Amino acid sequence: MIVDDSETSITALTGILSPEYTIYAARDGAEGIEVAKTYLPDVILLDVIMPEMDGYETITVLKNLDSTREIPVILVSGPSSPEHEEKGLALGAVDYISKPLSPAIVKLRVRHQIQIQNYIRTIEHLSRLDQLTEMPNRRSFDERFFSEWKKSKRDKTPTSVLMIDIDDFKKCNDTYGHLQGDVVLKTIAQVITKTLHRPGDFAARWGGEEFIVLLPDTDASGAMTVAEQLRVNIENAVVPLSDGQKAKVSVSVGVNTQESSADSSIDDFINFADDALYTAKKDGKNRVCRYNDRTCKDARS
Repeated sequence: MIVDDSETSITALTGILSPEYTIYAARDGAEGIEVAKTYLPDVILLDVIMPEMDGYETITVLKNLDSTREIPVILVSGPSSPEHEEKGLALGAVDYISKPLSPAIVKLRVRHQIQIQNYIRTIEHLSRLDQLTEMPNRRSFDERFFSEWKKSKRDKTPTSVLMIDIDDFKKCNDTYGHLQGDVVLKTIAQVITKTLHRPGDFAARWGGEEFIVLLPDTDASGAMTVAEQLRVNIENAVVPLSDGQKAKVSVSVGVNTQESSADSSIDDFINFADDALYTAKKDGKNRVCRYNDRTCKDARS
């Protein structure tokens, strides 16, 4: 995005960068802030000298807004002193380009910031991914769950969660080896992902042999239906073994639903699903149990 009160400068920068990038333009600081909030550009080229709100004031606002704080800002100005550059960098600018503009310098400095942004995005993506199953990890689930929890409270809609644990997973590792255990985990992750159809449903690896599923806007009956379908699909799945043979596994599932009128904490909500899972294990495994007033119901009864 280019923020500059000079039409000539906007045209020049657009001509330099438009072959590689989509360009948004604003002609003053206030407009630039609104455009940045709307489109969240990868890089902002911000003129320092502008009427009413100059570049220093504009970058101060951008760096104080949650939505735009992380967008790299390159300040653009006429021949500047070290003091001007120091002020801009102190306010959060990542670079400084002096006029008259050199097309090569503009391209290189913008490209450098884009590369940094892409690198950061890759790191952030990997930090939220379970490397073995390629499912979201617990950190990713926590972030998504917190967002959906607030939405559920606001809209007064039910939210359900499923805690899934592989039955006798230690025995599987002892019998076939840990590498084969990894194949089991990946197979179950694939079954869970394929079973969930709604865009808002979210599954993650919780840790070890446990998985967790978030079902927004889903009541207890709907959650039990999904949980039972997951149990059946996993029971019917075939796990390939390294010797060419095939194995079968099962899971136990604990279900908890937060109704719109209830008011439990996030920790309690997850813990109650875990309690239901414990009951499913205790009652014979390969079954679905729902937490309800501190009791569980077998889905197959």
